[in-house]
Amino acid sequence: MGKPLMGPYEIARRLDVSRQRVQQLARYPTFPKPYAILRAGKVWRTEDIEQWIAEHRQPSPTDGDDQS
Repeated sequence: MGKPLMGPYEIARRLDVSRQRVQQLARYPTFPKPYAILRAGKVWRTEDIEQWIAEHRQPSPTDGDDQS
């Protein structure tokens, strides 16, 4: 089982984007609300982030069937 919480760094790695981009995404109304806001920053439940990815992100070209 993976870790239950993710910070901006982990989300950025999961999405293959910068941490700055994660901060931009976090302002979208559809992005999950943080589970907690700690002194070190915001954290989200991994389950919420994975659900958001499934609903709002397009699969990368390398996911799924090969189109060649």
